[in-house]
Amino acid sequence: MKNITLKIICFFILLLPLKSFAQFDLSNQFEYCKKLFNEEKYYDSITELKRLLFFDKKNLYGYSANFMIGESYKEGAKFSDAILYFTLAEINAKDSMQISNSKIEIIRSNILRKTFIRALQLLDSLSSAKRFATEQQINYWRGWAYALNDKWGKAANSWGKVDSAKSLTQLAQKVEDEKYPVTFVKALSYIIPGAGQIYTGNYLSGLLSLGWNILSGYLTINAFAENRIFDGFVIGNLLWLRFYNGNLQNAEKFAKEENLKIANSALLFLQTKFRGVKP
Repeated sequence: MKNITLKIICFFILLLPLKSFAQFDLSNQFEYCKKLFNEEKYYDSITELKRLLFFDKKNLYGYSANFMIGESYKEGAKFSDAILYFTLAEINAKDSMQISNSKIEIIRSNILRKTFIRALQLLDSLSSAKRFATEQQINYWRGWAYALNDKWGKAANSWGKVDSAKSLTQLAQKVEDEKYPVTFVKALSYIIPGAGQIYTGNYLSGLLSLGWNILSGYLTINAFAENRIFDGFVIGNLLWLRFYNGNLQNAEKFAKEENLKIANSALLFLQTKFRGVKP
């Protein structure tokens, strides 16, 4: 009996260092993962973090490891994978701050993935909950969702509610003011062929369109005036109608192209020169 008791005591004495070693080893593994992440070795970091999670039976790193995997996938532009692991981080969160960080990263990843409707839905949910994010935070990310979705007026409105986003508000409003209203440009060309192109700064195209419409119109009317009915129909349908419709299509195309240039210029500034927090 004494021998059995002695064996049991020895077993537990031997087991304690092993448990301590296992915990120490997990801690070292996590530090190694952080080192890989900081060195921008994201693929290696993901592999080692998943290894850590496999051996972490007590779920000590459930939040931290999943969150870092999400960050690694995000850095590699694998946004759907990032969202999955940020969601797992949220599930394993231990306090409201960790939940908030996970939710915000999910929203940022949706913005980068261009699933803007989903990002806005999540922001609306945050706005209802209140305890995981402030209205300023919510409107800040709303602004980014709208801006990257080319809705600069709404972006300006959202950023205008954020104290620290004055420069972003001004940029978004500038883009909105400079963009050409496509419907108005097209309406100009309905009334005066070539006017829409001239309005968008494409003077040569506008003048050529106006000239061809005047010429084909003159030839059509002249044919009917001289009782050349067949010629009038042919010229009207083949020339005048073609030039008139082409004028409308060009007006719309030029307006959209100019708007794209304006938006791309703003996006390039945000990507290369803006120093604040980005998605």
